[in-house]
Amino acid sequence: MTTGDDVNSEDRDALCALPAAEVGRKVGARELSPVEVVEAVVERMAGTDPVLHAFCTPDAEQAVATARELAGRIARGHRPGPLAGVPFGVKDLISTRGLRTTSGSVVYRDFVPEEDDIVVERMRAADAIVLGKTNASEFGYSATGHNPLFPTTRNPWNPALTPGGSSAGSAAAVAAGVGPLALGSDGGGSVRVPAALCGLVGFKASMGRVPVYPGCRDERLPGVSGWETLEHIGPLSRTVEDAALALSVLAGPDPRDRHSIPCSDVDWRAAARAGADTGVAGLRVAFSADLGYLAVDPEVRRVAARAAAVFARELGCEVEETDPGWEDPADHFAALIMADTDLTGMRALVRAHGAAISPHLRALLERDWSAQEFTDAEMARKRLVNQSARFMRRYDLLLSPTTCVPAFPVGIEGPGRIDGREVSPTAWTGFTSPANLTGQPAVSVPAGWTSDGRPVGLQIVGRHLADSTVLRAAAAFEQVAPWARHRPPAHITAAAAGS
Repeated sequence: MTTGDDVNSEDRDALCALPAAEVGRKVGARELSPVEVVEAVVERMAGTDPVLHAFCTPDAEQAVATARELAGRIARGHRPGPLAGVPFGVKDLISTRGLRTTSGSVVYRDFVPEEDDIVVERMRAADAIVLGKTNASEFGYSATGHNPLFPTTRNPWNPALTPGGSSAGSAAAVAAGVGPLALGSDGGGSVRVPAALCGLVGFKASMGRVPVYPGCRDERLPGVSGWETLEHIGPLSRTVEDAALALSVLAGPDPRDRHSIPCSDVDWRAAARAGADTGVAGLRVAFSADLGYLAVDPEVRRVAARAAAVFARELGCEVEETDPGWEDPADHFAALIMADTDLTGMRALVRAHGAAISPHLRALLERDWSAQEFTDAEMARKRLVNQSARFMRRYDLLLSPTTCVPAFPVGIEGPGRIDGREVSPTAWTGFTSPANLTGQPAVSVPAGWTSDGRPVGLQIVGRHLADSTVLRAAAAFEQVAPWARHRPPAHITAAAAGS
């Protein structure tokens, strides 16, 4: 087993390209030093982050120290965990013990938690190594990567474009080779959206599979992980196998999350292997290019339809193009977010910090929400759950684009016009929020690329609690339409970002 000092630059690039599963296997077998891996990734971080701004609070020195400590334990005969030596980023909305967690807001500029979130606890226990905190929109209330506190996160495929969000830095880091895994949170698509725009796998398991530590702990922390009925935490990765490996560590109940559920019915890694080895022939699959109501970019339609055809032509599924029949829940989604929000606490933050809070977030918080709006939204959610359950009786999977558009320029919340239709700035994320409202499992996988090289994601949604089926389908699709060879440009320069 070599040391980190023995590795040349070409070898370091190869180390940055290793999947998490391979890192864990080789480190566990003493074929690879965790120090080699972490030092290579830290070097990549130093080279890319001045342009991408994926990390708002890097922790490179501690990451290397942790890798050295792990290497010492392995040398003494310790049998490491399944993520041994795997470096990973943690979205800045997810608490990390002793490491600043700002939630992208000046309010928590200097906040250092005294405990880890459940998911970070579990990753550390599996011997994964925290690289630092990845940038996010303020409190997660946006599907892009800008906030009032840090430089805007940019897309490794083209730094003039957004990586999506709110798990923006997590996606940018993994796509750029700064760790094979990162944690994101997903309250309306914030894992799947940036996965789609950055050419990655982003998995949101069924509600309760991965526990979320609610924001109201022993003290009131307005805005910190507060969407209890909507929010999920999940991995961003370059391969389905790595997503399954992460979920095998992350999933399982915890008393701190009253919605968490047992996972004995899911063998995450076996499901991914089964999809890769035996496929998904015979599954009944619905494909909708627009859910019956969304404005969708023509290139996104084309790429997603071609990906759906792969399920019929090469994977042996029964694919039917159809719309699920529910109404667009967008008009009610903001009310559901606000019903999950600590309005009293966050309105106090607005009074105290005013213009330092993002304008779109201030507008949401200052709106005079009524009890009727909240109950109407809850009734709309219940209708959607029932409609989706009835629809999914006929199908094992629902395929769609993950987003309505590919990546667009940084600095805006979203395009105001899609395919000739005027739309709201958030309409481009309309494919992802239904699965948050119903709690169904959903993954975004790379479907292809636009004519100018921007990634397009395919969303695969399963029946409630059918996480294994979704993983199998993603792995089977990966086998016949491999995307791992497609990586962002090797040399990312400041000039490319226009800075």
